[in-house]
Amino acid sequence: MSWLATRLATLLPQTPAALRGQLAACARPVQLDKGQPLLRAGTRWRHLWLLESGALRLYYLDRHGAEWNKNFAFEGQALWPLTPTLRDGPVDFFIAALEPARLHALAMDDIQPLLAGQPDWQLLQQQALQQLLDEKLWREHLFLQCDAASRYRALRAARPAWCERIPLRHQASWLGITDVSLSRLRAAWPPASP
Repeated sequence: MSWLATRLATLLPQTPAALRGQLAACARPVQLDKGQPLLRAGTRWRHLWLLESGALRLYYLDRHGAEWNKNFAFEGQALWPLTPTLRDGPVDFFIAALEPARLHALAMDDIQPLLAGQPDWQLLQQQALQQLLDEKLWREHLFLQCDAASRYRALRAARPAWCERIPLRHQASWLGITDVSLSRLRAAWPPASP
């Protein structure tokens, strides 16, 4: 079974296999080089993407042109416009490859009619919204109640793979600090015991 068929079966286990086959047939492969944009601010988000390999970053540009990371996605994750605002209007952020990535793109206009009324799809959307809200509340807590060192400790505890895989400047941006400040925090972090 192909990676896409297996992933769709995992995400939509109660959806009939024939319907999952139709979804797979709608998908088109997307290869991204490191740094290549997948979605640009000012455009409409028209696809559900299943990330087979690699990593993506979601980020904003501030009024001075500085990049600020809002989130990251890694292999196995699905990204799609969860809300009507994201689906119907231009987005105000970018999605780009953090490292070379392979995705499968399914046009929302194609899959929404196929999945309308499917309990799996409704449940998947609900779970994604819950996960997004939990992530937003956690990050809000970090920014409103924690200093930079506490935010870094929380990131290391909750997302250790990020600290290994994401470049320092992108971690710093997510934490809301400079990469120099993050280097100092990392230097002060106790080394792992043997």
